[in-house]
Amino acid sequence: MFLGSGETYLVGMRAIVCQRQGNPVTPNIEFRTDWPEPSSPGPGQVVVRVLATAFNQMDLWVGRGVPGLKLEYPRVSGCDSCGIVEQVGAGVDAAWLGKKVVPNAAVRQAERMHPDDPPGSTLAPLYELVGEHHNGMLAEKYTIPVANLAVVRDDVDAVQAAAFPLCFLTAWSMMVTKGQLRHGQSVLITGIGGGVATSALSIAKHFGCKVAVTSRHQWKLDGAKKLGADFGVLDAGQDWSKDVRGWTNKRGVDMAVDTSGKATHLTCIKSMARGGTYVTAGATSGPDATTDLARIFWNQLRIVGSTMGSTDELKELVALFNQEALAPVVDQVFAPEECQKAYARLEGAEQFGKIVIKW
Repeated sequence: MFLGSGETYLVGMRAIVCQRQGNPVTPNIEFRTDWPEPSSPGPGQVVVRVLATAFNQMDLWVGRGVPGLKLEYPRVSGCDSCGIVEQVGAGVDAAWLGKKVVPNAAVRQAERMHPDDPPGSTLAPLYELVGEHHNGMLAEKYTIPVANLAVVRDDVDAVQAAAFPLCFLTAWSMMVTKGQLRHGQSVLITGIGGGVATSALSIAKHFGCKVAVTSRHQWKLDGAKKLGADFGVLDAGQDWSKDVRGWTNKRGVDMAVDTSGKATHLTCIKSMARGGTYVTAGATSGPDATTDLARIFWNQLRIVGSTMGSTDELKELVALFNQEALAPVVDQVFAPEECQKAYARLEGAEQFGKIVIKW
């Protein structure tokens, strides 16, 4: 762990603090100017001075409480940012100082070494998340292992850079690395408007794919079409699989990208082509979905779960970002003092793209 229970701090930076656990989250958010600064970085760590921080659904989970994880309050959330490396710890090359960086907030943990365990060649990585397990990036400074950073161009806009890492990394890892997306395939993306969904749309179009999107709001479907979506479904809770299959001339889609879960899972399964891949990286509408095993085995579908991604994947994505081949959708930018307004917009699902704090 890069932050221990015995950590010490200097005093006095601005931060957006969740004072207590609760639902709704917004009333428990407070802007403070006396939050403790991180102490000097340890071996392999750096301190990053934050220029901009982007919100994610994780910021709401932290405010409401994460099942199975004991969180202490008050605490600072935030797992997406752009900043400047200000201090380096032992063993870190001084060339990192002054670099503009974006983080992979998922810090890989050491695996247990039990003598009775089988081989771990297919074992998924164990992560702890900056902003969830530890205080995060909704503050002027944070500490992170240097191995979790990727360098962006000095001239890129910090707001754009902050909105890029986690959602694009999540979408890329689920679609390309694990889902094995192919150029020219057809893709279905549910709940367009959130950061992962808009990132998935951008990646799918980068691969030359035809894309169908769903939303409960017509204005979000209209926004997605401006970004290149080819077909939109207004989701009022109905079974819209016939609409999607009709769009594909009854063939079905090759990939369904779903972070909604319970409300959309079965309809996605019914929308898929033979040999298609259903990829999930979340369950905002609930995890206890009803499925159709007959369709899964008869149509030889793949069901793939994905959580975040590796820093090597992030560096591949940042190379595309630096070349302006991929870019995030920014919904609205707030000052730190407007943090309750920002949280309210996120909690009300009013955004199309990423909500960003500019420090």
